[in-house]
Amino acid sequence: MNVVVVGAGVAGLSCARELQRAGVQVRVLERGRVVGGRLASKRYGGRYADIGAAYVVPDDPDFAALAESWRARGLARPWTDTLAVLPGEPAKGPMRWAAPGGLRSLAADLAEGLDVRLDSEVTAVPDDADAVVLAMPGPQALRLNPPAAVADAARRQAWQPVITAVLAYPERVWAGFHGAFVNDHPVLTTVCDDGDRRGDRAPVLVAHSTPEVARAHLGDPAAAGPAMAAATGELLGIAAAPDVQVHRWTYAQPEPLDGPYATDGRVWLAGDAFGKPRVQTAWLSGRAVARALLQSSER
Repeated sequence: MNVVVVGAGVAGLSCARELQRAGVQVRVLERGRVVGGRLASKRYGGRYADIGAAYVVPDDPDFAALAESWRARGLARPWTDTLAVLPGEPAKGPMRWAAPGGLRSLAADLAEGLDVRLDSEVTAVPDDADAVVLAMPGPQALRLNPPAAVADAARRQAWQPVITAVLAYPERVWAGFHGAFVNDHPVLTTVCDDGDRRGDRAPVLVAHSTPEVARAHLGDPAAAGPAMAAATGELLGIAAAPDVQVHRWTYAQPEPLDGPYATDGRVWLAGDAFGKPRVQTAWLSGRAVARALLQSSER
């Protein structure tokens, strides 16, 4: 069996690893210059900041085992089970994990040893493979003109955009906190202390916008930066002006769908829209596609 995976985010890498482990010939095509998708870290001023997913929650036993392997190799660490709520009382939940080297380092680990081809733009569903896995948001999959069953599932996906602002301050002046959910705010939804999250104590906060702010600034995301910086300063009592860098995520937050994937038998759609939108969901979706492909090849 020959499989092409389009997209080197967590879902695509998980699928490819499972297939390769079983001896299947698989190649991963990624249009970007790096792997990871929304498990993203970007370098600003000599330091990486996490600009996509804020953390990893490994509460599935198999994904938890993977997280423990990352911890054993120094790639990930438990970060916090409590986030502030502004306004409100702190919210205790599952343990969130972070990565000292940036969350994209976890995707790089998943990609190790795989045939990943970067800067590979795909404009149609590849026809040179027994199976094709589209590991991407549904709206992006639709651009490749997938078969009807996959296209229908892609159209059912609903996504919200987000703008991420990386705010680098001269020094750490805010009260100690890991991160915060921001309730009913016109500009912000979350703010994370990236220096605390990464463990280097850098004076860097990462804020995420509301979908409304993101939609209003998709054409010019940098224009959202000043408002996001001002809102963060007001929330946390920071008078200093930060250096601001922004990143646009057109497809950031999906509404959950049932089932681990969609398929017509040859073309498969995977990703974190198939369940609660988490890194873990993407990993499970990609693995589920791989296992279904392996079962079908044994018949």
